[in-house]
Amino acid sequence: MYAVLATGGKQYRVMQGETLRVELLDAEAGSEIKLDNVLMLGDSDGIKVGDALKGAYVTAKVIGHGRADKVRIVKFRRRKHHRKQMGHRQHYTEIQITGIAGGSK
Repeated sequence: MYAVLATGGKQYRVMQGETLRVELLDAEAGSEIKLDNVLMLGDSDGIKVGDALKGAYVTAKVIGHGRADKVRIVKFRRRKHHRKQMGHRQHYTEIQITGIAGGSK
């Protein structure tokens, strides 16, 4: 069984046992969280979307928090003595999917 869920403005296709990095969540490392913004459930029987997902959720365990690799931003204008450099490191939360609960039928 798999689920498509939305968190942090992005959508993820997850299965039980997977680990993934999502946008920073307000949860302690080692705690269990419940993600209830499920967009689609799928299994061998088919898929469920829309009203069939009322009450569906995904449970996950927070493994830890961190920061991604640095992304360098360079702005350059030729022949104008103009060059600007910046960098950015995005915060993330690493989670492991522990269960997928289906909604009403």
